[in-house]
Amino acid sequence: MKKRILYLLLALVLVLSLSVPALAAETFYPVSVDEYTAGELDEPRINKVYRLSLSDDPSGIPTDDFVRDGRHYYLLDLIRKDEVGVDTQPCTRTVTLPSTTNSMESVLQSLEAEMEVETDEGYTGTLKLDHTSVHVTVDGYKSSTKNHSATRTFPNLSEADLSLLPKTVTEGGRTLSLATVQWSSSYDDDGEGGAAIRYSATASYTGSSTTRYATGYTITADYTGEVAKTGCEIVTYTAIFGSRAVPEESAEDSGVETVPAAKPEPAANSPASAPVTAAGLLTALGCMAAVAVPVAAVIWIACKIMERRGKK
Repeated sequence: MKKRILYLLLALVLVLSLSVPALAAETFYPVSVDEYTAGELDEPRINKVYRLSLSDDPSGIPTDDFVRDGRHYYLLDLIRKDEVGVDTQPCTRTVTLPSTTNSMESVLQSLEAEMEVETDEGYTGTLKLDHTSVHVTVDGYKSSTKNHSATRTFPNLSEADLSLLPKTVTEGGRTLSLATVQWSSSYDDDGEGGAAIRYSATASYTGSSTTRYATGYTITADYTGEVAKTGCEIVTYTAIFGSRAVPEESAEDSGVETVPAAKPEPAANSPASAPVTAAGLLTALGCMAAVAVPVAAVIWIACKIMERRGKK
């Protein structure tokens, strides 16, 4: 029974140790790759150049063997060179401006084509206006009311009767309503030697219109580009790979990574998952030891407890 428990605990240690992932170091991609021949036999070689900052871990530079175009490439040398260079990085700045119009033509004319910037980290550069990012938004709306009036004269009326006058008139495309009337009268010959009274009306028509208008506009636009900082301490590593010809069937069974010749190189110094290196293996072994030691201590204590119970 004791042996069975001991075997189970040992199996637990093994499972926990294998479950600890090997911590791969951060890897980098080369800024340039040069293929050339060297030596008396014109041996094909590849130089991969990496640019790292002083804080970067060079163990992330891939140095494993690989196969390309039927040749087995292996690391010959890794050269380090400290230098002072120019570091660049993308930059975007958003500007916000007030405007009295939402006409895109007028808005674009009010924006500068370029912008000089300096970041808090000391990077400087010239950014250009991204025309596709320009937007105009309304700050708010208000309403205004305007009064309108018109006067009409209606002469030679037989009576001073409002029913003889139109109740509304149209002025400037707006409909106005009858407001006030002033009457006047005069005598005229009725055609039979008598006198007839004729009336004239001066009518006032009024109305109002309400207009909704924007109180103002806000322009937002992005300026994009690259900013640079000189005097940055960088380290240039050059990985030199030699090669030897290998049969195709040997390359397939060798377990060495096969790299297509036409495969494009990714962006420089972009971190990605890396194959396990010697530094990564040492880190992984340290992690497994960190797990195995406490578990082994638990097993030892458990065994001691079982021994004491057996003696009782």
